[in-house]
Formats: sequence, C-alpha cells, structure tokens
Amino acid sequence: MSKCYYELRIKINPEMEDIVSEICFEGLPCEGVVLAEETYKDLEMVSTTEGTLRVFLTDNCDVKAFLKEQREILKSRGFSDEDLGSWEYTFEKKEDEDWSKKWKEKWDVTHVSDRITVVPDWLEYSPHRDDEVVIKLEPGCAFGTGTHQTTQLCMKAMEKYLKKGDELADIGTGSGILAICGMKLGASSAYGCDNDETVIDVAKENAVKNDVKCTFELNTADKISHQFDFVCANILHFVLAEIMPDLKNILKPEGLMSLSGILDEKKQMVVDAYEREGLTLVEEIHQDQWTSFVVKK
Repeated sequence: MSKCYYELRIKINPEMEDIVSEICFEGLPCEGVVLAEETYKDLEMVSTTEGTLRVFLTDNCDVKAFLKEQREILKSRGFSDEDLGSWEYTFEKKEDEDWSKKWKEKWDVTHVSDRITVVPDWLEYSPHRDDEVVIKLEPGCAFGTGTHQTTQLCMKAMEKYLKKGDELADIGTGSGILAICGMKLGASSAYGCDNDETVIDVAKENAVKNDVKCTFELNTADKISHQFDFVCANILHFVLAEIMPDLKNILKPEGLMSLSGILDEKKQMVVDAYEREGLTLVEEIHQDQWTSFVVKK
C-alpha cells in the first residue's frame, strides 16, 4: 500500500517562523515543520527556498480558510502585512514517500550552549564533556525542537539562573523540552502545562526518553494554585502580556521567570505588562531578532 502525506508550503517572513510554526502545530494535523532548504553543487549554493515554511500534514484540510483566519488574528494583535510576509501557499498531496520521516531530514544536533545539547531522538550523539546536559527529543506533533532561538533563550536563562532544588513550571510546554532541561539542570520538580491536549502525551514520552520525572497536564496558568521558584513562558508576545497577572501569581516571592517568544520590535508590549505587575527586570537577553527577559517577583 503506497504512503502519502500532504505538504503545505507558505511564504513567510523568516522572522515569523516560530509563530507560524506554532500556529500550524496547534491548528492543523501537523507532523512536522521545516523552514528553508538550500541546494548546493560543488560546495556552492545554487538555490534556496528561504522564507518558505514547509508544513507536513497527515490529513487533507481546508488550509485556505485556516490561513486566512489565523492571519486576521495576528493582524488584530498588531502584526503588519510586512511582519507576516505574503503567506502565498501551495498545498499538495505527496505519494509514495515516507512522509513520517521526510520532515526529519533537516534536523541535526543543536548545541544551545557549551553545556546544553539537544539531540533528535533518531540521531546518535556522544557528549563532549562530563557535565554536558543532553536532551533527546522526539517533537512529534508538539512545538519545541530546541532549534529555535526562543527556546534556546529560555534554556540559557535556566542554565544561568535556575538553582539546584528549584521547583520549575513551564507554561505552554509543547514538547516538554524546557521542563526536561530544567530537571537535568538540577530542579527538584518540573511541572508543564499546555492548552493543546495533543501535546501532553508527546511531552510525557520525551520525559521518559530522558529518564526524568515531570508532571504534564492540560491546563493554563490562571487555573494553577501552586507557586514555583522558576517559571518559563515561551509564548507569543501578546499572550504573555495578557496572562502576565497569572504568571506573577504562580511565582514565589523572590522567584524568577524567563519570558520568551518575543520579536525585538514587539518587546515593549511585554515590558509594559511585567512592569504593570511590579516585576523587576534581571536581564534582557537577545539572540538574532528575538528578545527574552528574566524578571523577578
């Protein structure tokens, strides 16, 4: 029996990769996402699809209506047409290919820092140092492979500020990568929640692969009563602004929080939100066109 999958290609502003990828993971039957392909001949690049997001889907769906709706939502949140890119797209059924593996071809080992390394579950890797934190990951249908700047910014913040024995919360956990990273960095416990029920099992499986104990559940910050020493929230900037009071409420006195998922030009919305809640800036961290904040209660 021949195998098939559906491939959606969207022309985006490359800076929107994180945001559009998350939208596709949450709203489409998405198996994986890859941004840009480069073709080389004799060590020289001869073509590129830079700015094209390739989305691998397991089923047919009305992508036209989906993209129109999501684009309007983002524009209502302050994104311009220039921010978003054209979103011209193609949608094709692909026959006789192993679609379940096709999207994995572009993933490789990611060295987040000198100490933290993220390894796709299908690759072999030997640590380069005794104290290296290696995270084996199968993203599945959950967003968060460790390759994106927003995820890396949170991991770097944890590496610098998370103390051994801290209780950690990861709001919008996706693949569970931040909760898992926190446990490997010495947290005493890690709680991850997401409003997408399809990712919870993926996060649990990833914790098992990494031999750490984490609690993952379908939940949102406003329904959490426990307080934590360290909170990670790698979410879109306008969502961070909306839920900042809830994030503050789950943070212990003197607790620290890493806020990420913020394009440089959108950071003021998040600054206004954490200042309004009386949170104090500890450090502002940049990577490419992305900003993250470490704040203190």
